[in-house]
Amino acid sequence: MKARIVVSAVCVFDDAGRLLTFRKRGTSMFMHPGGKPEAGETAVHAAARELQEEVGIVVDPRELELMGVWIADAANEAATDIEATVFTAPGTWTAHPSAEIAEIRWLDLAALDRGAPPPADLAPLLTDHILPELAALRR
Repeated sequence: MKARIVVSAVCVFDDAGRLLTFRKRGTSMFMHPGGKPEAGETAVHAAARELQEEVGIVVDPRELELMGVWIADAANEAATDIEATVFTAPGTWTAHPSAEIAEIRWLDLAALDRGAPPPADLAPLLTDHILPELAALRR
């Protein structure tokens, strides 16, 4: 049986409508900001905290909008699922990587809508759940 990690994550967009993804140091897969809630912390508060810690974006948790909850293969941990509560941040943003973030990459959703394949190094949560959900919302 697979282990399961509970996480919160946030979809953040820039002024061109691109989705923020990043890769943490020592990993190869790109994902969106997020992480595990601390003891007693709600999913939305964890999402807002992780967003600030990882890329310097400060959002009031009350402004985050619930997108959905999904289970996916963990991107960087073998034989592990993540149960992700995913939110969207209002507005447009710039991001500044923290010490644990090795690389930021903005994903061009319009190119995906035109049929471009997604990068092969995206986390399963993104490819299996988030990108299809975002595409459906843009239709």
